[in-house]
Amino acid sequence: VQLQASGGGLVQAGGSLRLSCAASARTSSNNAMGWFRQAPGKEREFVASINWRGSSTSYVDSVKDRFTISRDNAKNTMYLQMNSLKPEDTAVYYCAVARGSSVTTTHIGYHYWGQGTQVTVSS
Repeated sequence: VQLQASGGGLVQAGGSLRLSCAASARTSSNNAMGWFRQAPGKEREFVASINWRGSSTSYVDSVKDRFTISRDNAKNTMYLQMNSLKPEDTAVYYCAVARGSSVTTTHIGYHYWGQGTQVTVSS
């Protein structure tokens, strides 16, 4: 499975971005998927996860009520709608396919990773 993340960019604080993650194969439609991010000098951090059906989601506390994860299995694509962005959201965002079908919040639960897309939020 190959993953292609896109949609990153430079935005002012309070603005919005929508990230997309396109998967190369239908394999991902039976698996949970997720978003992680890594800021300079910091470890990779879980952001959000969605189960295979799209009926269950999980978020890190710092993005709850601001970010929304979704997926379209017919298009093999996952999304992350990011609203009310803050400078602390600045990071490289990675999408990933989980080993199983349920929401997964730890990086060891994922076995396929995209290349990352840069999100920069200016103050």
